[in-house]
Amino acid sequence: MAGSRSLVAPTSNPLLERALRDKLQRRSATCGSLGELEPLAIRLGLMQNTLKPRLRDPQVLLFASDHGLVVDGVAAPQRSTRDQVLQVLGGQSPLTVFARIQGMALAVVDAGVAEPLPKHDHLLVRKIAHGTRNARVHAAMSVDQAHAAIRAGMEIAEALRGNVVLCAGLGVGADVSAALVLSRLSDCPVRDLLLADEDMDGEALMRLLAVAQGAQARHRDLTDPVEVLAAFGGFEIAMMAGLMLAAAAKRQLLLVDGMAACAALRVAQRIAAPVTDYCVFCRSHGASGLDHALALFHATALLELGMDSIDGTGGTLAWPLIKAAAALLTEVADGEDPGPSHPGALDGATNTLAGSAP
Repeated sequence: MAGSRSLVAPTSNPLLERALRDKLQRRSATCGSLGELEPLAIRLGLMQNTLKPRLRDPQVLLFASDHGLVVDGVAAPQRSTRDQVLQVLGGQSPLTVFARIQGMALAVVDAGVAEPLPKHDHLLVRKIAHGTRNARVHAAMSVDQAHAAIRAGMEIAEALRGNVVLCAGLGVGADVSAALVLSRLSDCPVRDLLLADEDMDGEALMRLLAVAQGAQARHRDLTDPVEVLAAFGGFEIAMMAGLMLAAAAKRQLLLVDGMAACAALRVAQRIAAPVTDYCVFCRSHGASGLDHALALFHATALLELGMDSIDGTGGTLAWPLIKAAAALLTEVADGEDPGPSHPGALDGATNTLAGSAP
């Protein structure tokens, strides 16, 4: 992973940030303040290293996998992972509808679904195994499998069109696996991260905590991010981590939606800290565990709608706001000539602003 660490560059650039702020201030004199869209616009400019960020061909990737912890009764799904994938692919999910009307290309990645899936134009098969093992008894996957899944995610990122990707996970037991990864790679108790239903009875909650804490005790000495990923994680978390590293290395925008995506980002962050510079956080449900997960990154979701939907749904609805933020720098007339993407003063002061946005 050393290559990824060295290739992900921080977005910090005080000269460019000042120029972006000046540009927005000139426009606010006639347009007025646009609140949180303005700092988002600045972040987009810094990500792409330009005064005129351009967002192209947004992709929605839903990474699906099954989890061995389910045998311990940590989840009582109404539908299997396979059925949830088929619902998305069949256009029966709001996520599918919203992605289509927002012009976002959607694909489901089979990272490790236990049951076979029929061929589909929007299904990408990168199966590492038919689900992970039970992390309370064994490591969920081998370290070799974790590395293979990370590499698969990197390969997916390299093949994607555009410069925007929305990452989300799907799978029965995924939230428990993600909570275990996040808890070990942070100071947050696993109890705070578990996405228990509000109406879950005390006995069920105690069972969930016992299983999670049993898994933690089984792998109590692990701290290396890939080893932690192998001990607790799902294949979908590992693939998203690889994709995030490769996409950030290309200065692409990452939309992070849900617990599994947050766990993947935590792993990626431990490998290459600047990866979080390229992230905008989204959410598709209001569970308190996700509040704690977002707090680990000192982040809040761009859009809060009080939904309770599958991960990725909120990201599709936040996409128009992100496009609007970029448009503040690229589309709104401010009395200037179109000019270059980078101001001459900055080009003369530093060589880091050569080239166009990705």
